[in-house]
Amino acid sequence: MAIDRSTELLIDRVRAWIDDARRVVVLTGAGISTDSGIPDFRGPQGLWTKNPAAEKMATIQHYVADPDVRKAAWRSRREHPAWRSEPNPGHLALVELERRGKLHMLITQNVDGLHLKAGSSPDRVVEIHRTMREVLCLSCGERAPIERAMARVEAGEEDPACRTCGGILKTATISFGQALVEPDLRRAQVAARECDLMLAVGTMLSVFPIAGVVPIAKEAGARAVILNAQRTEMDDLADAVLRGSISELLPRLVR
Repeated sequence: MAIDRSTELLIDRVRAWIDDARRVVVLTGAGISTDSGIPDFRGPQGLWTKNPAAEKMATIQHYVADPDVRKAAWRSRREHPAWRSEPNPGHLALVELERRGKLHMLITQNVDGLHLKAGSSPDRVVEIHRTMREVLCLSCGERAPIERAMARVEAGEEDPACRTCGGILKTATISFGQALVEPDLRRAQVAARECDLMLAVGTMLSVFPIAGVVPIAKEAGARAVILNAQRTEMDDLADAVLRGSISELLPRLVR
């Protein structure tokens, strides 16, 4: 990626902010995983941009009410690139930020598990939308590794039910129409108030309430830096905005 002189200077400035910071909080979205082969949702090549009907599979009301939506969701899970994906240099840069003692908390909207796979400490990661690597019964609440349900799908079950109570199974992710887990949200908001630098990475900052951690950090006196391929809804709030490949930019900021 070619970088012009003004961007180089901005990278240097943000790197100095990171060096001076004591508590960095990072909020990541789908854009950090695109270079791992996982498409984002609302970008030009995003999953919902190319197939608006796919959003139904991520909406709890449609998922519960319509068996055809659930069957489509299970087919989509079988083909999801996350099962084959590996962390990219953007994920690894945040591991380095933690190694340096700078990372206060990593809040991710992603459900792909790549931050943990990269080596980020579980006690520093808040998976605010939970994880696609477990399956949850919507009736009895039983959880299990998703591999068990996926094996049943591979064997021909189009819409596997809970073997304990017969209830509807879905990934243990937060869908549209479901509330965030309150302790997770509180942890994220407290961390935002405590930080002196907020990095928003690969997110359009359009999904609330979690996007609200950026203005919370600003109101508490922290600097805010946005790294994203497209314009976000909070660019005007940021102290610095960097456009480009996250897997190229983020390692340069952290090194």
